[in-house]
Formats: sequence, C-alpha cells, structure tokens
Amino acid sequence: MTGNHQTLALLLFSVFVAITLGITTWVSRHRHGSAEEFYAGGRLFSPMENGFAIAGDYMSAASFLGISGLIALFGYDGLLYSVGFLVAWLVVLFLVAELVRNCGRFTLADVVAARMSERPVRIAAGTSSVTVSVLYLVAQMVGAGSLVALLLGGTSDAAQTWTVIGVGALMVVYVSFGGMRATTWIQIVKAVLLMGGAIALTVLVLVRFHGDFDQLLRTAAERSGHGKSFLAPGLKYGGDWTARLDFISLGLALVLGTAGLPHILSRFYTVPTARAARRSVVWSIGLIGGFYLMTIVLGFGAAAIVGPDAVRGSNAAGNTAVPLLALDLGGGASSTGGTVLFAIVAAIAFATILAVVAGITLASSASVAHDLYASLRRRRAKPRSEVAVARAAAVGVGVVAIGLGLLARDLNVAFLVGLAFAVAASANLPVLLYSLFWRNFTTRGAVWSVYGGLLPALVLVVLSPVVSGSPGSLFPGVDLQYFPLDNPGLVSIPMGFLAGWLGTVTSTEAPDEAKHAETEVRALTGAGAV
Repeated sequence: MTGNHQTLALLLFSVFVAITLGITTWVSRHRHGSAEEFYAGGRLFSPMENGFAIAGDYMSAASFLGISGLIALFGYDGLLYSVGFLVAWLVVLFLVAELVRNCGRFTLADVVAARMSERPVRIAAGTSSVTVSVLYLVAQMVGAGSLVALLLGGTSDAAQTWTVIGVGALMVVYVSFGGMRATTWIQIVKAVLLMGGAIALTVLVLVRFHGDFDQLLRTAAERSGHGKSFLAPGLKYGGDWTARLDFISLGLALVLGTAGLPHILSRFYTVPTARAARRSVVWSIGLIGGFYLMTIVLGFGAAAIVGPDAVRGSNAAGNTAVPLLALDLGGGASSTGGTVLFAIVAAIAFATILAVVAGITLASSASVAHDLYASLRRRRAKPRSEVAVARAAAVGVGVVAIGLGLLARDLNVAFLVGLAFAVAASANLPVLLYSLFWRNFTTRGAVWSVYGGLLPALVLVVLSPVVSGSPGSLFPGVDLQYFPLDNPGLVSIPMGFLAGWLGTVTSTEAPDEAKHAETEVRALTGAGAV
C-alpha cells in the first residue's frame, strides 16, 4: 500500500478512536458505580437502540472480513457462514430473547441459578462464558492483525503485533471506564458505519456489472479457476465424507451457537422489559439480514474483480478480500478514489473490531466478577467490590486474548468464530434450554451439561487439524491430530445435551417443583423480573 493509503486510513481510524474515547469519558463522568449501571447500562436503552447495538455486536470482523474472504476463495461453500449466522437469529428470537430477559439479571448463570444450587452452577456457567468469550476475542484480534498487515504492505510483523496489543489496550479502557453504556453507544456508532460501508461497496459492485447479478457470478466463476464448480457445493466441504461431516458440524455450531454467546445474551438485560428484548431482536434481524445478503455480493465481487489468486496472495485465509475490493472499485492503487475508499473500508473494519471486542470483554469480565468471584467468596460480594473485580478482569481477559491472537494470526477469522460458536452451542445452549423448559432438571444436570459440552469441545479442537498435523495448523510441526473434523460441534453439541440428561436422571436431588413453577411464570409473564 502507498503512503497515502496508510496515512488516510490511520487518520480515519484515529477519528473513530477519538470519538469512542470521548463517549467513554462522557459516560464515565455520569456513572453511579452500581452493578446495574456497569453490566446493563441502567436498562435504559430503547428496542431500536438495543437492536442496533446487538447488530453492532454480532456483525464482527469475522462477518465483514472473514465471510467475504471465504466466498471469494471457495464460492458457494463460503455461503454457509452467511446462512448459518442469519438463521441462528430465529433460534434467539423464538426460544431465548424474552425468557432470558425475564429470568436473568446480568449473565447466563443468573438464568440457570434461579432454580438450582447457586455456587456450582455459577462456577460452571462462568467458566464456560469466559472460555467462549476468549475464543471469540481471538478472532477479532486476528482480524486486526490481518488488516494492519495489508495496510502496511505485509512487511512488518512488529507492526502487526503492536496493533493487536493496541486493540487489546483500547478494549480494556472502554470496558473499565465506560461499562455497558459506553460499549452500547460504541456498538451503535459502529453498526451505522458498517452498514453504510457495506451498502456503498455493494452498490459499486452491482454498478460495475450494470446490475446483472448473473454476470457477476459468471465472472467470479471464470476468474476462480474452478469454473461452474465455484458456484456449486463441494469446493471446500465436498471432497470426501470427512469434509461433508465438517460442513454439517459447522452448520450446527453456527445455527445453535448464537443463543449461547455471553455477549449476545447480556444485551437483553439493557432494555427495561421482555417485550423490548423481543423487539430489539426484530430490529437486529432486519439489520443483520441485510448485511449478510451484502456479504454475498461482496464475496463474489471480490472473486470477480480482484480474483482469488490476488486475495490469497495478500492473505492466505482471505481476510483482506473486502479492502482489496474497495481499492479496485475506487479506481486502483494509484488513484485518489481507490485511496479514499480503501482507507474508509479499513477504518470501518478497525471500528468493527474495536466495538466487538469491547462487548465481548464486558461480557467475560461480568462472568468473572458476577459469577466466579461472587461464588468463590464465602460472603456475598458488595456491588461496588464486584464492579472493581470486573474492571480488573477486563485487563486479564485482554492479556489472554492478545497472546492467543498473536499465536493464531494466520487463521481465517470466520473459521475461528465458528469454533467459538461450537463451544457456545455445546456448553451454554443445553443448560439454558434445560433450565427454561425441563421441569425435572437438577443442579447435577446443570453442571454436567456445561462441562459435558465444554470439555469435549475443547479437547476435540486440540486433537483436530486446527491445532496440529497440517500445513495450516497453529503448530504445523507437531502432530496431535486424532479427530478429523475442523469443527467439533457435530460431536460436542449432542454430548452437552446428553450429559445434562444423564446428570439429571442419576441425581439424588429432588427437582424443586415450586422454583420451577416460579421460573416458568416469570419467564412467560415477566412477573418478578428485575
């Protein structure tokens, strides 16, 4: 990239950072220090505001950079991510949104602990939530590193490293000083910017092909080197039965994982009522649906205009397809239009990463303080003490995410998010659904359900081609590959449900009928909701 690209992109990014730090400073002056203020923004947001914030939380670097890159490289098979991410919201809308808002207070563990023995359930759910959050954060860090490598011409590993560290430091500042209120407004600003950028690029791609989407697909297929197979299933996931099972595994993880993501569940507590939570999801579905339709155009546009070889040459995982597409649409590397459009897209992608990591860090620090810290103390923690622990936890989570982000810098960000979704679907979703809908569910069932999904998912990832045994692994020189699938969801999700059932039927604890009835009434009517 030329110096103009670098200077303009960094200038625009600096403007966004300045605005978001201004929001954080303003909020920190008006905060009251209460747990409700820090974790849930005082529950003062409207459905539309929260819908934009949810969309901002969900439309991550994986969506903007990773999905478009996968479509550019693998055509039809890359579409699975767009479809899976979108369909997942139907599960959230119909099964989770209102019930979680009515039954919980700040975290997933609040919902489960309402009718169980609190301490073991909170420790299990808190551990799982932190694990999922850290995996999701790693994907955002990798996206940040890829973007800077492109911006600086891919010549400086040190610059890439310092960018990941810088993003981590900023997210700690947002969360520690601004809490949920600052994080929500940052998400809203970011959602507007991202939708604006995606719409502009989509229109430019369609104008390039005179509105003929068929011509766009044909050109993408021709430039891919795969011909018509580029537009048919099987290029990435159809080589053999292992690849097909991986396809099913990933689909399950994407569709079921959203309802178990801690940073998405925590957003339902920022509105005053369950009805507002449901309306928030309706707003977010509209925004997210439009966005994922646009990623399809951008992915095939990158294949047709930039070409898969150029995309792969810039970043092997395809994470830089959209910035390269913007550069070409603006008139090329040496043109003013190309410089400006590239800089805008790079700045929006940076903004996307910063906003999403802030939301995830807040959710994970809330789990550490509200679930783990509060459970491990013999006396109940005071709200102010709990908030102080949450701020300290944000630093710890940031450090871990930075370290893992530097380690996984060459993996596709959408793929990394797929792993986080698999762990969320395996560990969090079973215990959540059992708690809400199964009358006989017990404390042992809850604890077994979480660990019975979490541990197999993590072990299978360690034993998969993601970590070792293939050229694209984290440790290509080591071979611990005993599990053939990249995504563990096909095995670990059923194990989570099975462990929850087994723990319940073998438990000597009698189910608490009164607590179940209370939870059911509260979930369905909102009576007694915080």
